[in-house]
Amino acid sequence: MNLSLYSVQAFIVLDTEGNRVLAKYYRPKSHPQGESKNLLTLKEQKAFEKGLWQKTKKAGGDIILYDSHLIVYKHSLDLILYFIAGPTENELMLYSALSSLTDALSILLRNALEKRAVLENLDLVLLCLDETIDDGIIVDTDSAAIASRVSRPRADTTEIVINEQTLMSAYLTVKEKMQQRIGQL
Repeated sequence: MNLSLYSVQAFIVLDTEGNRVLAKYYRPKSHPQGESKNLLTLKEQKAFEKGLWQKTKKAGGDIILYDSHLIVYKHSLDLILYFIAGPTENELMLYSALSSLTDALSILLRNALEKRAVLENLDLVLLCLDETIDDGIIVDTDSAAIASRVSRPRADTTEIVINEQTLMSAYLTVKEKMQQRIGQL
């Protein structure tokens, strides 16, 4: 029985031709079973991704067992997003994490979860992934919370509003401080 928190071994995004758009493999050294020994080299990873794409290129499924890995995936417009895990992991938790990640990305990318948008906003995608998965551990499955922590502040919301009231309060504060200083002399 697997009682560890480490449930995700990799997050992969492939396009409709099977090319890698984004891949992040997790190999925590503090894992109870030690560091993962498979998919260490780029050649192994590319071969695994090629075979995975062959199995999942047609829409219709969500969860498969491939090459002794549990694969949870979602199709988007021209992308396929994958969570890779060990065969004994909880499929529902993985699917919930993947759904919340894709929903958060849809919020952040304004419902344009496609290859071009992902590449142009790679910083947001990686931050969103880091808010969902931390070193292989699922930390959040609330898409709105993930998106709110990752979103960029708008320029119009960070402007400082200066009006007569704020100027008057600043003047009164400075006047009081000056009177206190003069009184101390």
